[in-house]
Amino acid sequence: MQKQIVAAAVSAALLALSSGAHATNGDQMIATTAAQAGMGGATVAQAQDAATILVNPAGMADLGMKDVRMDLGFGLLNPPREINGQESDSNWYLMPTGAAAFNVNDRLFLGMALGGIAGMGVNVPDMVAGGGAQPIVTTKQVFRFAPAAAFKVNDALALGASLNIVNQSLSMSFVGGGGTQVNLPQNQQFGFGATLGATYKINPALQAGLTYTTKTGISDMTFNTTAGKVSFDMDMPASLAAGLAFKPMPGLLVEFDVKRIFFNDVMDRITVSNPGALAGLPPVLTFGWDDQTVYAIGVKKDMGPMSVSLGFNYGKSPIGTEDVNANLGSMAIMEKHLSFGLSRKFSDKVSGSFAYTHAFENDLTASVGPANTIKMDQNQYNFNISYKF
Repeated sequence: MQKQIVAAAVSAALLALSSGAHATNGDQMIATTAAQAGMGGATVAQAQDAATILVNPAGMADLGMKDVRMDLGFGLLNPPREINGQESDSNWYLMPTGAAAFNVNDRLFLGMALGGIAGMGVNVPDMVAGGGAQPIVTTKQVFRFAPAAAFKVNDALALGASLNIVNQSLSMSFVGGGGTQVNLPQNQQFGFGATLGATYKINPALQAGLTYTTKTGISDMTFNTTAGKVSFDMDMPASLAAGLAFKPMPGLLVEFDVKRIFFNDVMDRITVSNPGALAGLPPVLTFGWDDQTVYAIGVKKDMGPMSVSLGFNYGKSPIGTEDVNANLGSMAIMEKHLSFGLSRKFSDKVSGSFAYTHAFENDLTASVGPANTIKMDQNQYNFNISYKF
């Protein structure tokens, strides 16, 4: 058993370090595993797998495991996107996730999870319709490792917490002031934050969940140039989420979640240190993102060894028409997502899951400055293998 656990953990670490992720609520993933995606990301109150550590660590106390639960898998994201009709290259992204939770005793649960939680970017050879030679290439990838603990206070209440250790990678190449091409090469920085969570069984058919993720303070993104260092602070936003899970009959689960992501605090105006080192680089990056409220509902039905789920997720774009021209390199404008999930038990210990999520096409045209138009939709495929003993 110990050898299996170590091998699984090492495999998950190698996979997760191999790639970053892109996301759909702003630049945040709506789900990191197939079980979560199948519910449309509505998993705050009722944990679906060990990756609840990345959502609500208190959910570890509700996984029904005797000793250990492990979930390993990956997602494939296909986000076709355009700027003024010019299609972006690089339309497939790998998103690995690994998580393990351990039942220490009747009260204490320990675990860890790792995976891509956010990202965005484009790769457009010319953003000017009809020609103009103005390429824009951006990449942002955020990976989180989270050791966590949960404590079952009594049969109704469980509390949990995780330490969030984050690696953020960022590169940008765009046309700045005076038509000058600005190139900021790939840079990586670490940051730290925390997630606090709770679940409460109101009665046998109704359970509530609450989780708060602090702002993740990330070291300044620093880029070396021939004229000196250029740096700016780009942290990860705080978020607050609440959920209510209802089991109207055996084998049927319905959950509704509401989440507030505080983008405005970290993605409104970002001051650049030493902008004069690069011609065309503005002193302030005015992204102008608004806070976002996300609504998610998921339904799951068990049918013997199989279960099926449907989910819907909606959040108004944090980017408005007035901010389109400042966000040609992010295009984090997805709003409506519909998902389908399927799980099957292969044995008492092993099960597999698959989920497909489609984000419906959305487009925005700038209302201030040049009337640039950004457009995108998304397809996401998640596959997972779970082990519970």
